[in-house]
Amino acid sequence: MTTIAVYSAKGGVGKSTLAVNLAWSAAILSSRRTLIWDLDAQGAASYLLGQGRGAPGPAERVFARDVAPETLIRPTGIDRLDLLPADSSLRALDRLFFEIGKKKRLRRLLEGPARSYERIILDCPPGLTETSAQILAAADLILAPVIPSPLSQRALDEVVAFAGRLNGRHAPILPIFSMVDRRRALHRDALEQRPDWPVIPMASAVEQMASERAPIGVFAPRTPAAEAFARLWRGIEKKAARL
Repeated sequence: MTTIAVYSAKGGVGKSTLAVNLAWSAAILSSRRTLIWDLDAQGAASYLLGQGRGAPGPAERVFARDVAPETLIRPTGIDRLDLLPADSSLRALDRLFFEIGKKKRLRRLLEGPARSYERIILDCPPGLTETSAQILAAADLILAPVIPSPLSQRALDEVVAFAGRLNGRHAPILPIFSMVDRRRALHRDALEQRPDWPVIPMASAVEQMASERAPIGVFAPRTPAAEAFARLWRGIEKKAARL
């Protein structure tokens, strides 16, 4: 089992769309038994997969070990892809982690689902918090979406610095250019400076996910955006095989 976290210090960088499309790619393109765990109280990944947020309370109680994570998992209607949805109780997750003082609680909680899934995708809340430290300790690979702009790239620098200040090992961090518009000089310049970073384009198909409530591969599989996610996933699978 490989745990892949989609994480950024900054919101609005396409994190949830990336997580959902990669989870679909794992399940459909690689035929992996896949779980997407929505850790963001906003529940965007849950919504994009056609689910509502869970009733307030159980999501946080997983981390207090009052509820086993496996009991909250729902099917998505997509073969081999299940969801552990977010709910509003996750807004208090940082405080809970601080109170329990268990630096690897998330990593331990993943041991249960690991018996049933080959790939677990974590859609993570933004910020540099106690939850962030848990994610960095639990993941095998961290995907960091970056809009080609100074503020978004600064957020990536903060993530790298934050990870460096933590005690112990952290997963490799893979930056990914997200929401790229090649018509903009700022975006073209950023891509020229980092030609080795994967690129996900700004596309109408990505925007349609909110109305379709489905991954792009379900309703627009032959679009450039769908191809970009598939290409990215193939690279991630190769990287995961070397971990």
